Amino acid sequence: ASQLAVSIPTPPQAAVQKSLRNTLGYLKAVKQIEAEMAKDPQSDVRTFVQVFAFDKIRADLNTVNTALDEDTQRGTDRLIRATIQDITEIEVSGILKPGIPRSERKIGIIKAKLAKLDAAFTDFLKFFV
Repeated sequence: ASQLAVSIPTPPQAAVQKSLRNTLGYLKAVKQIEAEMAKDPQSDVRTFVQVFAFDKIRADLNTVNTALDEDTQRGTDRLIRATIQDITEIEVSGILKPGIPRSERKIGIIKAKLAKLDAAFTDFLKFFV
């Protein structure tokens, strides 16, 4: 019985580098949102979060992830899933109803999610810096 060898090509180095630059940009954007929330807890974070296109972020993170060995990828896969989930939760938590200020509890939730997202991007990028 012959076995079929399957070769999964890895993205070219240029693609990995481009996705890595994009990922650094996502971290920068998170830090800008954190700074905006620190200045004005009532700011519309959804406007900022909309710059994160889920399919693009997932593609960039997965492309960068291919540069890592298989064992490391198991851990970074969890980081990627958590990152996408955090962005979704920030977007949902960031909804501002007209004329109703955001509660302290909601502000706390958003700030905590932003901190978690910041940490996830930072931890992911530690593999490359």
